[in-house]
Amino acid sequence: MKIKDEYAKLIAQRENIEHIVDWEQEPVIQATIQLFTADLQQTIEFLDNDCTADQFSWMSEVFDEISEKLQSWEFIDALRRTAAKYPEETKKYNILSFIETAEGMLSDEVYAQRHPENK
Repeated sequence: MKIKDEYAKLIAQRENIEHIVDWEQEPVIQATIQLFTADLQQTIEFLDNDCTADQFSWMSEVFDEISEKLQSWEFIDALRRTAAKYPEETKKYNILSFIETAEGMLSDEVYAQRHPENK
């Protein structure tokens, strides 16, 4: 099953949860993180080609967890490209701040790949 289809199902579940008490124990949140960390290239392809503005908005709540597991500038770059495609939602939901937090989850070693001056 493609990420697009699986994620649509997870969003439908997530929309029915008003308040998450324990973020790390919530099955739909954990399933979302698992979905996007299973295969980096599929995640990037989804972001670049299939992700809707609504899906991107929902996904923003787990950018940092995904980034922490993937440890990839490719993922951060794909988030920025997707944010540029959806400027209204990006502004409305302050998504750039979530992307910055996700970037902050990169290890020092990964971060230094792009910013060697900060080593």
